[in-house]
Amino acid sequence: MIRKFVSASFLLLPVLAMPKLARSQALQQSGTIMVSGQPSQAPLFQINGKSYVNVEVLAQLMNGSLSFKGSQIVLTLPAPDGSAMPASPASQPAISGFSKDFMKAGIEVGSTIREWRTALSSAVQNGYAVTDDFVAGYRDRTATNMRLASVAVTSDSDRSALQLLNNLSDNMQKLSNKILAARQNMTYMSPDKLRDDPLNQQILTCARSLASMAASGQFQDDGSCH
Repeated sequence: MIRKFVSASFLLLPVLAMPKLARSQALQQSGTIMVSGQPSQAPLFQINGKSYVNVEVLAQLMNGSLSFKGSQIVLTLPAPDGSAMPASPASQPAISGFSKDFMKAGIEVGSTIREWRTALSSAVQNGYAVTDDFVAGYRDRTATNMRLASVAVTSDSDRSALQLLNNLSDNMQKLSNKILAARQNMTYMSPDKLRDDPLNQQILTCARSLASMAASGQFQDDGSCH
């Protein structure tokens, strides 16, 4: 197992992984280090004239914890009020605008809803039967893509846009149910009536607004998706 050490000369924070040095040189304890306000102490080791301390022991000594993100180790220290405080703000960078993964997932949601609406419009225009089986595939794909979008949320813009995507998805489901109910009740719905339907118009306007946001990469709510 690779042991990781922290350089004492850099406030004990930079983490160094030195498997080759650890194998080629015997580690010799050169002293101990204490953290102000803590009763325990940790051993120091000398390597090439520099002092190091085991990062796991350091975390315990400072009442902190370690987490691992790929090759990165994050040392989290307790804040003055007792809550956890990341040792380095750089490990949690702020994201402005839409994140890449959310943008991709959001575009998939919009694409599926557009296909759903187009299929319903075509069915109404050509007098095709609209059944639950007919819309089930579009409904399920939209639900799946919505879940992927919710998992991809990492920024405030993502969260705000996700709510609008939820509104768009809900309205598309309402329109689909409306057309399905009309067909089941043998009620004729003309293409013009569908085109002028307020819910259908709102779906179109909302979709265009979200597409504009995706193009700019920034969240701008014009109210069309509410």
